[in-house]
Amino acid sequence: MAVKYMDLVEVDLGKLAMAVSDWKNAVDKLKTAAENARRGMRAKSDKARWAGANATVTRGFVTKTTKEIADLHTEADSIYQVLNDAHTELASLQNQIKTAVQTDARNLGVRVEDIGDGKVRCYFQHIRGDTDERTQDQLDAKQELESRINRLIAHATEIDASVARALRKSHGSDPRNAGHSSYENLDEVQAERAAELAKLGPEMSDKQYMELNSIMRFNAKDADFSTDFYKSLGGPKDALEFYGRMSLDGTIGDDKRRLALSRQLQRNMGVALASATDPDNKSHLPANWATDFRKLGTQQLQLYPGGSNAPYGYQVLGGILRYGNYDARFINPIAEHVVQLHRENPDRFMGNKPMAPGSDLDWGYNPSGKNGAGYDPLSSVLEGLGHSPEAAKKFFTDEPTVYKEDGTVDKNGTLGYDYFDALNDKDFEWAPDSLVHPGSDEAKHARAMGPDALGHALTAAVTGDAWDADPPELHRDEDTAEIMKKVIERYNVASEEGPPPEGMKDSLAKMGASYIDDLNYSIMDFGGSGDALERDALFENSSDGSTRTSFDEQKARNFMMLVAGDEDGYKSLTSAQQLYMASGLAAFETDEDRGIAFAQNAAKVHGILDESRSHGIREEFKDSEEAQQMLQEQNGEWRKSLVSGGVTVAATAGAAILLGPAAGVVAATAVPLVMESAGSAVSTAYGNHTLEYLKDHEYTNDPQALQAVQDVEKIGERAATQPVLNFAQTTGMSNKEATDLINEIEQSYLAGKTAISNNEKVSS
Repeated sequence: MAVKYMDLVEVDLGKLAMAVSDWKNAVDKLKTAAENARRGMRAKSDKARWAGANATVTRGFVTKTTKEIADLHTEADSIYQVLNDAHTELASLQNQIKTAVQTDARNLGVRVEDIGDGKVRCYFQHIRGDTDERTQDQLDAKQELESRINRLIAHATEIDASVARALRKSHGSDPRNAGHSSYENLDEVQAERAAELAKLGPEMSDKQYMELNSIMRFNAKDADFSTDFYKSLGGPKDALEFYGRMSLDGTIGDDKRRLALSRQLQRNMGVALASATDPDNKSHLPANWATDFRKLGTQQLQLYPGGSNAPYGYQVLGGILRYGNYDARFINPIAEHVVQLHRENPDRFMGNKPMAPGSDLDWGYNPSGKNGAGYDPLSSVLEGLGHSPEAAKKFFTDEPTVYKEDGTVDKNGTLGYDYFDALNDKDFEWAPDSLVHPGSDEAKHARAMGPDALGHALTAAVTGDAWDADPPELHRDEDTAEIMKKVIERYNVASEEGPPPEGMKDSLAKMGASYIDDLNYSIMDFGGSGDALERDALFENSSDGSTRTSFDEQKARNFMMLVAGDEDGYKSLTSAQQLYMASGLAAFETDEDRGIAFAQNAAKVHGILDESRSHGIREEFKDSEEAQQMLQEQNGEWRKSLVSGGVTVAATAGAAILLGPAAGVVAATAVPLVMESAGSAVSTAYGNHTLEYLKDHEYTNDPQALQAVQDVEKIGERAATQPVLNFAQTTGMSNKEATDLINEIEQSYLAGKTAISNNEKVSS
């Protein structure tokens, strides 16, 4: 039975704490009694020279009594340990749910309603006179709150069920016989139950499958649990065979419920394997698991007796590796081995793809369905690196290790290439990880999945966070910056290697947004040492000097031209740039001259981005029959759609501007930023601010300033001038000074546009 919302909120855990204390006292007393029995009557009984009935009856009674006292101590200790863990976890969950309801919901103006079955719904209360209109940020926040509360309740339900199961097994069914199952902690209970369910394999009912996923969902990151769980499956081969059977069971046919369960298991097993293979965790799997996985990688596994198309170990393992933040010492040797095998024979793992049964194109080892069906382990390990930022950074920077066919190190081997250059080569042959018909349009699309996964791995490597982290956090250092330099040198409009694969474009936009400060720094690329010192002073608040990087003005411009030429890339970089400019100016409110210099450079970047998109539009609409559409785009319709399209920095440039709690201006500033067009708005992920910000600031005292804010046809310049208007006001400029400043900013903006329009393909 599911724990109810009010059960968790109102339960008096003080009573459970008292029970824990009572059991602790019982454990201590029984421990003393057990020791006394063993050292006292049992020792005397063993030494006594009894004969006849005493030798059999009395000695047997003493032995049995001593054992029962010891068993009572074991049972009491097991109950105490489980209840103590349960109290700790439930108290934490109760505190979290109280904060969610009493603070977060109240601040959001949301009510929480119990709808039964361990679920709640959150809704905005109607207030008389209110229009009940909510921003997308508010709706998203409400949904996040509802999901969070429901997760907390589900976690409490899982703990409750585990404790009940442990108490039954500890006590047993015979009231006259103590000492049955014993546990040192709640993790053991949960791992034991997970193992029981896993042994059922595909024979698990949906209800049992849900129970397994529930246990794993809340414990997969716990190394004690995850290590015990994987050991309970057997060895590395047994673990792969279990997952392989479960993934095929979930992806065959059209059972959507089963597919959803297999997707949850895939994620849970990935997160658990990452936890269990981290050698820094107190509990972890032995090192031979990693070497055995590499050995099994090129061997075929018979998942079913007599089955055809037996998968290679790496195909099955790849499905698990797609989720979890792995330690580099575990995943990187696997990733290196897979890349090297692929280089030798790109179709090595494609030969055993089955003929898709009917139209069942999902059948395989990647139930998620993201970037492949799971037959190409290269895409899988790149996705794994995409969720393992530290490992991804090392993968692209450390000296490669050469591996033999069986996954052992070839001490005398030489590679002759590095992974960045090899994977980003325009002629790299990606495998079509799909069951679609060869030669079809869908098969062509299947080859784009590998580059997409590569983009995810590179994003993790240069940002220091998982490619899909929400919210993202930026962790940059010299190595991440060095990889970003290589990205910019490889992907720009002047690259001899050609344009990026379609699947990588969104990742390049994220990477560019994540380095928006260094792109600005690079555009202000002076030659003299004095100028360089002045530039460093302007950017001292935007990133730590040890990680600040100049990509060279021309290379930075060429990169932005490539990325911003695409609509989504333009949205990502422009959103990041607008917020970065506003935040940067906030740091110069007491230094007007530097603030103006910073603003001029930032406006130039805006011009570069806008003209890059204009160039992209010209390329997209070359045909004469589309001239009218091109004209509309050039006249600013595409900029309007940027604003009305609901773009947010959170999804695109969030990592870019979160420069760290100490290093970044953005993290320290309270300046909000929004764009407005025809009554719609785009928030920049600093959520609680709205269009009221602009309206509350009296820009109306300057007609030109007001025009700059309201002129939809000049939205690009508005992106550059809006923060400047705020800067002019906060620094106390007169109307004339503000007007002159706006004119200077517009000139800088036009200079950025001219830098692109004068030479739309600048050679590097």
